[in-house]
Amino acid sequence: MRRAAWLSRVAPAVVAFVLAGVVWQVVADHTQSIIPTLGAIVSALRGNPHLLFDDFVDTLQESVIGLLAGFGAAFVLAVAMSEVRIIERGVMPLAVVLNVTPLVAIAPGLGMAFGFGYAPKYILTAIIVFFPFLVNGTIGLRSVEPEALNVLTTLRASRLEVLWRLRLPSSLPFLFSAARICLPLSIVGAVVAEFTASGYPRGLGYLVLTSASQSQSGLEFAAIVCLAIMGVVYTAIVALGERRLLRWHVSTRAPRN
Repeated sequence: MRRAAWLSRVAPAVVAFVLAGVVWQVVADHTQSIIPTLGAIVSALRGNPHLLFDDFVDTLQESVIGLLAGFGAAFVLAVAMSEVRIIERGVMPLAVVLNVTPLVAIAPGLGMAFGFGYAPKYILTAIIVFFPFLVNGTIGLRSVEPEALNVLTTLRASRLEVLWRLRLPSSLPFLFSAARICLPLSIVGAVVAEFTASGYPRGLGYLVLTSASQSQSGLEFAAIVCLAIMGVVYTAIVALGERRLLRWHVSTRAPRN
């Protein structure tokens, strides 16, 4: 029974990947100057392991540090906004303006202000994940059961105790929903920063850009494959964390087909 259930979950994904690979190969056979064949991508992966690994580590570092910075700033503001409404009225309009501002327009200014090292990449990645975490964190911190809040109020719990024992657990489903979006989105922020960070030739985004300009499509798509693997790993980490930390929540106990 367990094997049948496992196959029913894995088999559709395997079939989808196989079909996508077949379609890719057929199209690539007729447009090799634009789209490399699967063999060319595998050859580039095998032929450039050190280059791809070093750039992978750089992009991963930018993504993780920017993600943590964006989440930390967003969560602190979310706590403040959930406690004091006037802070929300002042901060949220600024956050919306920052969210709708094109990142490509911000990136050159960050490079001029902070140099062409890692700092502007961290900042740009933090900016792109900041708004989803802020909105979901604020909603989650306010989505508490009124009865539970009344009990803690009756027991004269402090604001810190209410935050730790009630608001924070209530916000976890919302934060994990934001994490499903923001973790892969942090890769986008890092890559955009690498595209625009002239004078600092590091990272998978820069490798994609230079490979495309030199018509090395195999290496270009090998770098894209590495970015996709990073995104899959991020998604798996979020799913695992959600399953471990939200066992009590209805979303993890609902039957799945």
